Amino acid sequence: MGAVTAALIAIAAVALGWLTIEIACKPCLESGRGAIDRNLNPDYDPDDETLDAPLNPNNNESDDSNAAASSTVSKAV
Repeated sequence: MGAVTAALIAIAAVALGWLTIEIACKPCLESGRGAIDRNLNPDYDPDDETLDAPLNPNNNESDDSNAAASSTVSKAV
């Protein structure tokens, strides 16, 4: 009876460990699984997404003060 109890405790510990990893690493695992799904999909064409996408999607602001401030380097004396 002790072996069965030990086996059930070990199985429960493995299941809780797996659940902990799934919850802790959810964003990373979702992006990885999405990449695997796209790779295994025979109808997926990566060129379809990149042709319509803007070359620099974060360059929507035309504020020159932010661009000048980010390109200058100040040196501490």
